[in-house]
Amino acid sequence: MQLNQYITLGRSGLRVSPLCLGCMTFGEEWGWGSSVRESQAILDRFIDAGGNFLDTANVYTRGHSEKIIGDHIGRDPARRGRVVLATKFFGNLYLGDPNGGGANRKSIVAACEQSLRRLQTDYIDLYWMHCWDRMTPIEETMRALDDLVRGGKVRYIGFSDTPAWKVAEAQTMAHFRGWSPLIALQIEYSLLERTVEGELIPMALELGLGVTPWSPLKGGILSGKYTRENAGKVTPSRGDWNEQALNEQAYRVIDTLVRVAKKVDSTPARVALAWLRVRPGVVATIIGARTVSQLDENIGALGVQLPPEHLIALDEVSMPTLDFPAGFLAHAHNFAFGGTTINGQSSEALPMVPRSDKERY
Repeated sequence: MQLNQYITLGRSGLRVSPLCLGCMTFGEEWGWGSSVRESQAILDRFIDAGGNFLDTANVYTRGHSEKIIGDHIGRDPARRGRVVLATKFFGNLYLGDPNGGGANRKSIVAACEQSLRRLQTDYIDLYWMHCWDRMTPIEETMRALDDLVRGGKVRYIGFSDTPAWKVAEAQTMAHFRGWSPLIALQIEYSLLERTVEGELIPMALELGLGVTPWSPLKGGILSGKYTRENAGKVTPSRGDWNEQALNEQAYRVIDTLVRVAKKVDSTPARVALAWLRVRPGVVATIIGARTVSQLDENIGALGVQLPPEHLIALDEVSMPTLDFPAGFLAHAHNFAFGGTTINGQSSEALPMVPRSDKERY
């Protein structure tokens, strides 16, 4: 697969590249990001390689991420028109202002206007709700977003980091009331974060939401930089956020990841991204890069094809424990299929099932 082999996002006609460039690292305000010049070089390399999907947020590096994109792309109408520009609302940039963040109408409209100004564009291609706002009725959020779409300031909408039941409520409401529907779901998903497979991924498949995973390398933990051999000797750049992920289960996954990478003559980072690319529902994986070389390394994952035995090995070592009723439902077809095969799914004849018509009451 190549970066310029585009895919439609969710139940929409919006064409996006199979990798999305995450721009959270644009700007040095957080202490570990890229300079303006390096950020511009990363943008140029990604676009020149065929990538068209950019993802940022109003709060990334205190708004500087959006400004870097705006200065480099937004002010150029030709380049702006060729990219799918996504940003997020919810984060509060105004200390002491209770309406400076969240998902109420006042906050959404203000955040949109501010993002448009920083991005130097008249419209946002994909506008994400960054997190679920428990203090705001979901109908208020969805109606405000629909107004932005109808007003031409936003083209499509999506949700990030929101419970499956709340996403389903919002999507059902949008369809019922004729409002703009959600087309995408942004969630953390990687070999070290698979609990989303219990509710969020099945929900996305059912409701027509394209999945765009964030932190596919778990903040660099799956990059190959951290191994059992150098445990405690290499300090994650993001501190506690990453150090907490370096536990025994992580090292088991990393051991298998390194072993598979050697067998397919690739790198752990590329193998981790290649595994995620073929997961059900995944459309465009969000990759982050602080340097052009890191970007090139991640793009190279599109050329990795994992044989079934390696996919199985990675699946097994990273198998999550899912919330009820996921485990129960995994075997429910044996109750219903009566030992037959339906849509390729075979079933076992359970002891409690009658073996003949005479055994039924």
